[in-house]
Amino acid sequence: MLNSFGHVSLEHYLVLSAILFTIGMLGVLLRKNVLVMLMGIELMLNAVNLSFVAFSHFTGNINGQIMVFFVMTVAAAEAGVGLALAVTIFKKFKEVNIKFFENLKG
Repeated sequence: MLNSFGHVSLEHYLVLSAILFTIGMLGVLLRKNVLVMLMGIELMLNAVNLSFVAFSHFTGNINGQIMVFFVMTVAAAEAGVGLALAVTIFKKFKEVNIKFFENLKG
C-alpha cells in the first residue's frame, strides 16, 4: 500500500477510516437486524480507533493510542449489553429485529 512516493501518509489512514465509518453507519441506518447494527457500531468504533492511532503516530504523541484503550473498553461493554438484549429478544420473539425492542417493557 505504498503511494508513488514510497510511504503511507496520514491522509491514507484518514480516508480508510472515513470509508470504514461510512460502511458502519450505513449498516446501522439501513438494517433492521440487531446483530448487523451491532457490527456496524463496532466498525464505526474501529474506524475512530484507526484515526486515533494514525494521528498519534504522525504527531509523535502517545495520547491517541491511550484513548484507543478507552474506546475498546466502551466497545466491549456495548457488545456485551447489545448481545444480551439480542438474546433476550430472540428468546421472546424467535427473531432478532429492531422493532421488537419496543415490546421489552412488559
